[in-house]
Amino acid sequence: MPLTGETVDIRAATAADHDAIAALNRAAFGGEDEVGIIERVRGDGLVAVELVAARAGAIVGHILLSELPTTMDGRPVSALALAPMAVLPGQQKQGIGGRLIEAALDEGRCLGYGAVIVLGHPDYYPRFGFSAALASKLASPFSGEGLMALELAPDALAGQAGSVAYPPAFGL
Repeated sequence: MPLTGETVDIRAATAADHDAIAALNRAAFGGEDEVGIIERVRGDGLVAVELVAARAGAIVGHILLSELPTTMDGRPVSALALAPMAVLPGQQKQGIGGRLIEAALDEGRCLGYGAVIVLGHPDYYPRFGFSAALASKLASPFSGEGLMALELAPDALAGQAGSVAYPPAFGL
């Protein structure tokens, strides 16, 4: 469901947005890595939530949540990877990224997912509830304070030890 306010609309991405999303990610990240991840995740049918932020009809932000095989104490956890999230450089620091994250997390909850894992800036994502301590229980190709987790459902990541298995779409 679109969120409107501050002249920025948050809505589901469509196929017609793909070129603009690719251009946005190139501008935000300075390369093709994130564009490749997006294309492979889509091609592999792993997209759970994909939203864009549009201002005056132009795509100024994008977020992708994809299915991420996760276990905790041997039980499967319905989890998502948040990657990538981007806002056009000239549109940053206006709350667009935060609105995208909040809308994507709400959609993930509505779809019944239990957790979200992100590899991101440790000073940014905790404001949305992400925790490096929670992610530290998960074996992953990534580690450190940039690897963070958020429970969308209570106790989704409760347990002693778990793991995440990033799909080949992430190029690992």
